[in-house]
Amino acid sequence: MFVGHYAAALAAKAAQPKAPLWTYVLGCQLVDVGWSVLIMTGAERLRFDDSLAGSTLVLEHMPYTHSLPAAVLWAVAAGVLATWLLKLPRRAGTMVGLVVLSHWGLDFLVHRPDLELWFGGPKVGLGWWNHPVPEQALEMGLLAMGAAAWGWRRGLQGRAGWSAPLFVALLLGVQIAAMLAPPGGGAVQMGLSALAVYLPIVAVAWAMDRAERRAR
Repeated sequence: MFVGHYAAALAAKAAQPKAPLWTYVLGCQLVDVGWSVLIMTGAERLRFDDSLAGSTLVLEHMPYTHSLPAAVLWAVAAGVLATWLLKLPRRAGTMVGLVVLSHWGLDFLVHRPDLELWFGGPKVGLGWWNHPVPEQALEMGLLAMGAAAWGWRRGLQGRAGWSAPLFVALLLGVQIAAMLAPPGGGAVQMGLSALAVYLPIVAVAWAMDRAERRAR
């Protein structure tokens, strides 16, 4: 699950537009940003298995980011910090937290059983990664729905233009690039590669927010 996570960000922006887009874009991948750092330090572990259908990732140990209790803690922390630091309305801060939590739910659909229900507990996952064509269709469908909701909201706000379609096109382009160049190498390379994708996308969303504030 990559581009599908951004569907939650776009849908949240449509439902609660008072939070900046960048907070939702960061929120939807915040768990993976933390995971990227932790796999580079060795606190969480992965390996690659080229014999697997679909994703070659084998996520062996990631209790601090991808267990259900950890995801809840990340979500609560993000919601509180967004409300406090950015002075967002409580509903907007809550929505940021829900976007963070959505990461676990969407991962549950595609991951093989590697998501702990509690620390040290059983691991779950529906395993759509084993069926790459339906999995990609799921992600694209989710993104299409999120983008449609976001576009509808922007239309109501009188914010038509090319920035939103270009942002969605950026997400699709990164997804296609990831499909053509599947992950490999070691944990450090994987972590750096992930951050090199997630953080620039947040920067683009921040730039869109800034441009739209200036245009008001």
